[in-house]
Amino acid sequence: MALFDDEKQNKQLEDLRKQEEEELVATLAEAKYHLPYIDLYRLGVDNEALRAISEKDSREMNIAPFKLFGKNIFIALKIPSDDLINKLKEEMERKSLTPTFYMASTASINKVWERYKEISMAESSMVGGLDISGEVLRETAKKIEKMQDIQKMVAETLEGNKIHKISRLLEVILAGAIAIKASDIHIEPEKERGRLRLRLDGVLQDINFFGTDVYRLLNSRIKLLSGMKLTSTIAQDGRFNIMEGDEEISIRSSFIPGSYGESIVMRILDPKSLQVEMEELGIEPGLFEIIKEEIIKPNGLILVTGPTGSGKTTTLYAFLRRIYTPEINIITIEDPVEYHLKGITQTQINIERGYTFPEGLRSALRQDPDVIMVGEIRDSDTAEIAVQSSLTGHMVFSTLHTNNAAGVIPRLIDLGVNPKILVSALSVSMAQRLVRKLCAFCKKEKEVTPKEIETIKSIMNGMIAEGKKLSNYNLNPDAPLRLFAAVGCDKCNKTGYKGRIGIFEAIKTDEAIEKIMPENPSEREIKKVASTQGILSMRQDGLVKIINGVTSFAEVQSVVNLNEE
Repeated sequence: MALFDDEKQNKQLEDLRKQEEEELVATLAEAKYHLPYIDLYRLGVDNEALRAISEKDSREMNIAPFKLFGKNIFIALKIPSDDLINKLKEEMERKSLTPTFYMASTASINKVWERYKEISMAESSMVGGLDISGEVLRETAKKIEKMQDIQKMVAETLEGNKIHKISRLLEVILAGAIAIKASDIHIEPEKERGRLRLRLDGVLQDINFFGTDVYRLLNSRIKLLSGMKLTSTIAQDGRFNIMEGDEEISIRSSFIPGSYGESIVMRILDPKSLQVEMEELGIEPGLFEIIKEEIIKPNGLILVTGPTGSGKTTTLYAFLRRIYTPEINIITIEDPVEYHLKGITQTQINIERGYTFPEGLRSALRQDPDVIMVGEIRDSDTAEIAVQSSLTGHMVFSTLHTNNAAGVIPRLIDLGVNPKILVSALSVSMAQRLVRKLCAFCKKEKEVTPKEIETIKSIMNGMIAEGKKLSNYNLNPDAPLRLFAAVGCDKCNKTGYKGRIGIFEAIKTDEAIEKIMPENPSEREIKKVASTQGILSMRQDGLVKIINGVTSFAEVQSVVNLNEE
């Protein structure tokens, strides 16, 4: 005799009805209402979106706001109509928001309405929710001026026995990192504890240690925020966004498995950190004038080289902002788009969909661009198309991985670029490194060692031999050497340094360089020919910044070999 499970059958019928409703709504959305269909059961809902439209209005209009991204709000409608859409457009415009509409089922709309229970209009971030609010972070950041403030607040939060301790801890960590302008947050499990570090001006600093139980809860919380799988222990990447006033700060999360758990790194992509004008980069006046003239030319290829984290993207963005006007079309192909530039079309490569750097460059050329920025030249296809583009009336900016400016030509030839064509394409090769600036409040003069004197005199003699006038750089070989060292105070988080500046070198493709280019010259040969151009090498630029008290001898020595001939 067959046994019937009524509860199981009822559930199956309910699931079937839901599925049929979703299919019907999907069909009506496209055929009748010409709106995209969305299934909100498969999508997270932003608390910030719910705050843009009250629960009362949402229920009265049968709508569900589910995503807020910058100034764009995404709204699901149960029964679309022209009157409703026009009304919503007007209301959102009054709040300086741009709405995008979707059609969703009753079940989807109800799911969003349920989320209203989880939030309070008085608080921007409910603990246990999945969103971190800019408002809460701003309030926290007001109490943070230096690294010690973060350490104190983290310790206080850990001592408390609040139910929502982990959410508050994450708010303190994020607010603190943004307030002191850290670029990365590291949360690492050790054998019997978790470790919190922040990267400030390129160097990691210890903040706090906490129990493994706190580490595990932070791990889960960050995974939820970043849209990752909670149970997976393989390497994962994700991201989430925080609104900071009118600016949107993206947090890019990375998890990799280690001996005692997953190492967590959160990269803070703050648009303000990339809003650096050309004048602030640290380019010495002579080179600045050359670059200023080159970037406004109608065509050419300008390449910036250096290791990861040397500020190449910041430099290229400064160039783009400098030349941008509504009269020209600028397109970028990046991996990924980390910062959004006003008035510029930015695209992101997607390997899975076949949108690679070469394909992106080909597509960009069909968009009638005046200027193209390619995130990186990695292969022969990208190199060839970039060179061809610069010869057909486009200005192309890109980056390349070489140790110095002289390495650009051999590298491009290795990638298969014809040296005879390269002569006409390449305008400027530029290399850079980042060094920390000495804190103006606590730096002090130090005793100069014989080794430092020898190195400095050697570099100065080299500059004189190349015909460079030392007085142009505020250098006097006959004056006593004055060097400064880092000390550490509250203003610089006890590091002795505050902020970073670039040290640069460049080689212009002039007649002398053009002559040797077809012969596949070595780096040494290129350096020798370029030494007569009057542009400082990175060693020389570093020396100028050391003597002028901008940075320390040790700091420049850490990124450039000052004893190299």
